[in-house]
Amino acid sequence: MKTIVITGASDGIGAAAARKLTDRGHRVIVVGRSPEKTAAVANPLHSPYLLADFSDLDDVEQLAADLLTEYPQIDVLVNNAGGTFGDDRIETTDGHELTFQVNYLAPWYLTWLLAERLAASRATVINTSSVAHKLLARFDIGDLDAERRFAPSVAYGNAKLELVLHMHELNRRCGTKGLSAVAFHPGIVGTDFSSEAETSLLARMYQAFGSQMISPEKGADTMVWLAEGTPGINYPADRYFVNRSVRATSKTAADRDLADQLWRRTELILADRIRRFEPSPIHSAT
Repeated sequence: MKTIVITGASDGIGAAAARKLTDRGHRVIVVGRSPEKTAAVANPLHSPYLLADFSDLDDVEQLAADLLTEYPQIDVLVNNAGGTFGDDRIETTDGHELTFQVNYLAPWYLTWLLAERLAASRATVINTSSVAHKLLARFDIGDLDAERRFAPSVAYGNAKLELVLHMHELNRRCGTKGLSAVAFHPGIVGTDFSSEAETSLLARMYQAFGSQMISPEKGADTMVWLAEGTPGINYPADRYFVNRSVRATSKTAADRDLADQLWRRTELILADRIRRFEPSPIHSAT
């Protein structure tokens, strides 16, 4: 039995994966934003659940503290929380563009806060990316918060690209310390996810694929497979998967120097927060 933390598990592929993994005998900690929706997933499974709104980094810190208090072993962390949030640029109370914070910055911070526990557990970090990292990203490392230029579809594509870069750098910094990371594209899943995109390119893309959309259960298949498996035995670490198979990323997402630059930029963005904590295994790596 593995102890598996899934963020964004109150609906969609996160909820589907929680059900499947629980059915297979694993202990799943369901993490969501909505108290009602999160409880509705967790309670029938007799699973624990925690609440966190990734648009608030204080919530991320509290989530990490609760996980560290309650779970001495964490075998898998699935960074699945995310979304797209309409046509206008929205800034969080932390001062960051909402899509960037929810899809990338908050998952990065949660992973950083849990890094020592994850490394000691020889854990796998699974990042839910998307083919949008190839189709929609227009990445500018000097404008991570989209202050100069914003489009909802581009912001989403950039965040999903950043999660692939995060996977690469996490493996480089912590691969020898017991922690492995992978990323995957779940497919074009028929959920409420795209409805928040309103009139954006991303919404139109989802509409165009309407007849080809797959169920959340099908979309969760690769997530479940990665969570149950062991990197280096069942599949290679530091790879991007589609339908349980290794696939090529975009050239930008494969740039290891850019992955290092993004990590260092992220540390600078969160410097006031991370300096309050003891250095994690990631923070101390070179």
